[in-house]
Amino acid sequence: MNRFQLKPLRALLPFLAIAAPLLAGCGSSSSGNGIASKTPTQIVEAAKKASAAAVSAHVAGSIVSGGKPISLDMELVAGKGGKGHIAVEGLSVQLIEVDKAVYINGSTAFYTHLAGSAAATLLQGKWLKAPANNANFASFSQLTDLGKLIGSTLAAHGTLKSAGTTTVNGQKVVGVTDSAKGGTLYVATTGAAYPIELVKTGADGGKIVFDRWNKPVTIKAPATSVNINQLQSGH
Repeated sequence: MNRFQLKPLRALLPFLAIAAPLLAGCGSSSSGNGIASKTPTQIVEAAKKASAAAVSAHVAGSIVSGGKPISLDMELVAGKGGKGHIAVEGLSVQLIEVDKAVYINGSTAFYTHLAGSAAATLLQGKWLKAPANNANFASFSQLTDLGKLIGSTLAAHGTLKSAGTTTVNGQKVVGVTDSAKGGTLYVATTGAAYPIELVKTGADGGKIVFDRWNKPVTIKAPATSVNINQLQSGH
């Protein structure tokens, strides 16, 4: 395969940068796990703690950041990796991380943006492989890490206020709203205090859903892949 230049992939994935500004929360009745009676800050901290102890989760949704549509649909396993699909401004890519390696299989538009039209023709339908600590793949790796993805989403926020209790997709939740950034986080009020949904209104709004907590997830490397080091060295 001919040698070609890869652009830094981190430049294509602003998801982590816009996840925190979406900070939000939701809730349920004061019965159950007792989270609804806590302060907004305590509710967010409880959601962080519950997420950190989870074995697996599904994270999916769509948002707009700076006029750029971003979507993701990921199944994540703590300490192992994840798999799924992400898209930024129409540049879509399948993503797998397992055994300390990251694999991506991009659309023609994605590969064209990444390496040019000639390379996109060669790469179409193929999986690229790189070590999880590869600088170019670092942004992808963060999206497949359950702890990092949930942690970054709940990390930064402004002044928090209670949004009361309600029900989201049949789950009783309590809401916490970020007054400065306009997002609301909904946290389960029964069972573990998992984040259930993250919602933001307005031009840069959207919704991200957290579900399938601790459900079995099988992650396997693609049967065949092209090592990114071979592409960059021309071997």
